[in-house]
Order: sequence, then structure tokens, then C-alpha cells
Amino acid sequence: MTDNFIQQLFAQRIGGNLFGKDTVLYKFEKIKRAKRAAIAKNPGVELIDLGVGEPDWMAEPEVVETLYAQARQKENRGYTDNGIPDFKAAAAGYMESVYGVSGLDPLTEVTHGIGSKPILALLPLAFINPGDITIMTVPGYPVMGTMTTALYGEVVNLPLLASNAFLPDLDSLTAEQRRKAKLLYINYPNNPTGVTATREFYEKVVKFARDNEIIVVSDAAYAALTFDGEKPLSFLSVAGAKDVGVEIHSLSKAYNMTGWRLAFICGNELVVKGFAAVKDNNDSGQFAPIQKAGVYCLQHPEISEKTALKYSRRHDMLVEVLTSVGFSVTKPKASFYLYVRIPQGTKAGRVFNSAEDFSEYLITEKLISTVPWDDAGSYIRFSVTFEAADAAAERRIMTEIKQRLADVEFVF
Repeated sequence: MTDNFIQQLFAQRIGGNLFGKDTVLYKFEKIKRAKRAAIAKNPGVELIDLGVGEPDWMAEPEVVETLYAQARQKENRGYTDNGIPDFKAAAAGYMESVYGVSGLDPLTEVTHGIGSKPILALLPLAFINPGDITIMTVPGYPVMGTMTTALYGEVVNLPLLASNAFLPDLDSLTAEQRRKAKLLYINYPNNPTGVTATREFYEKVVKFARDNEIIVVSDAAYAALTFDGEKPLSFLSVAGAKDVGVEIHSLSKAYNMTGWRLAFICGNELVVKGFAAVKDNNDSGQFAPIQKAGVYCLQHPEISEKTALKYSRRHDMLVEVLTSVGFSVTKPKASFYLYVRIPQGTKAGRVFNSAEDFSEYLITEKLISTVPWDDAGSYIRFSVTFEAADAAAERRIMTEIKQRLADVEFVF
């Protein structure tokens, strides 16, 4: 009786009375199940995981030591609410030294979050009423759109296409969509395409936001991980950007701290203030010693530079391997993602109708895990965050990938 009554009370935003009964599997759950099945079917064969979007390195020893030392201090035991002053000041300093964004007020234009995901989830609570629009890009990280829908707002998705250099076509929005829109989400360097934005694109975004009175939310989780001459670029470094938006920086990717859950939002004072007000009613702040470890990170951007060099090296090798078996692929200039159009099939007669088909084939037949994207064309995402102790181990893994794919004649 109790189970039946509770089943009727779930909110529609998570399925209503059908919650838990949906047979449609979330993409990443499908991948997990396929990996388990492939391992069980092929005992003793190494599964090469190129799907996980999580750094393989630990945080630097000095960062861990800072956490340990600060956790021993009694004054650090309590709630931190919207962040400790030292972390906010370090974030403002980091934005100036790495991105050339000067003049951020740590007291009013910066605040921390327990990772970038909660920041993206909470921002719509400050701005979205029923019927309001959030403009998102696909493929991409959907959190802000998911929360917008939960608040009875609407999501307009702009596809990221090769024909437009994987940048959203803002001119494709209708006058009605622009009128109803309150938030525009952009993410560069981009997950999953690995593409970087240009200053010219950011200038166009600023003008678009100003002309249409829309708030820009720039998700810069991968912004510090650049290579091959690409310099870290912040949306806020463009004239007028702070008047129309904010930027979110995460320590997860840039400093190998995914599980530490630490990020910050900076930029427009009113947007930051609105986020802080919502956040204050949702959490009590990240543990102060973690924020103090974050201060150490933000004062040592060379950590990110070292990490980026590793990803650059791995990208070089992966691009060479994929090119050798027929793929047409270009190395990105940032992030740890490589976005690759799938083949039509194989000369042996296998047909791939979707990226999900091809990704499943790679897992089940070759024990290579990737992430499929069918939102705007059929692509798979490779991540170069696979476990490898050193460059020699990286080369061994790449040789293994090449051997597994060499006997397949793909049709493109």
C-alpha cells in the first residue's frame, strides 16, 4: 500500500507515477552495462577506456598536503556558506594572471561553487520563470537545460555543426525565441567537440546578448587545457562581456580534482549575487581546507600547463592511430576530447546506423570504450584520459588500439 501511494507522488519533472518504470536507459548507463558485458565475455583481455571524461592523474602532492594541513586546523571546521575570502581573491588573481581579466572584485563579482555542475543547476533558479527560454548547444553538457525544463521553462537547442566550425548559429534564432530567452549557455573549449572559441565569436556573443537582453553563461571547465600555440581565452576578456554575463571555472579538469568538487563563478555582479542567493538556500559551502587547497592551485597554473602537455602528446598519438585506419580526424587545440565522425560501416557488411551502433561495436568487438553522440550528426567522443603511468605505457596502449582496428576495413 505504501509503495503504491508513494509511486503516485513523484514530480512530473522526473517521470511522475512512471518514475523508475521507464525502460529507456540513459546513455552512460548503457555504456557501463556494455563494458561489463564485454569484460565478462572476454576474460583476461584489457578493456581500453577512451570514454571516461575524468583525469587519470591525482591532484599534485602539494595540493594534497595543503588539504591535510588545513584540515587539522580547528578554525576550518565550520560552514563556509558562499566561500572563504582567500579563495575568492585567488580566483580573481587567477583570472587576471592566466586570462588577462582584470578588475574583478572578489567580494561582489566572484563566488565559489561545489563544482561547476551545481553552479549550472542552480543558475536557472535565479532567472527562469515558466515559459522563459534557455538557449543550449547540442551535443553538450545538458545540466542547465535540464533544470530549466524542471522549472517549466523551455530549452532551445542550437546544433554544433562542422559547417559552422562547431559554433552555435545565433542568427538562426527566431524573434520570438530571442524575446523569451533569458540565458545563453556556451562551453569552450567544448565538450565533446574539443573545439576552441575565437575572440571574434565571443564579441558576437556579447553583441547578441546586449541587443537581446540575454545573460551569457560561459562554461570554461576546459579553458586552461590548451596546447599547440593556443592560449587560454576567457569570454570575460572581451570588451563588454562582464556587462552581459558570467564565466564558470572548475578545478576538476585543470587541476585533476574531479572528486574534490570546487569551482567558481565570476563576472557580472548581479548574476553572481543572484546565484549566491540561491546557493545560500541549497548548500552551506565547500569545506574550507578544500578551498585553501584550491588557492594553492590557482596560484600555480603551471600544474595545468603540465597536464595539458600530457593530453597534447596523447592526442598526437591517437590521431595518428585513427588516421592510419582510415578516419579523417583533426587534433583539437584544447581539452582531452577528440570528436570523430563515425564510418558508415565495414566492407564485411556491418552497417552503423548511429553513433550508438558504432560505439557498441567498438566495445563488444574491440573492447574499446567511447561515448556516442547523435545530437547533431553521428560522432563518437574519444577521451585521452585513459590510465597510463608514463609515455611508454601510452605508446603501448596506442599500439594495442591500432592492432585491434587494423583488421577492419571501414567504409566512410
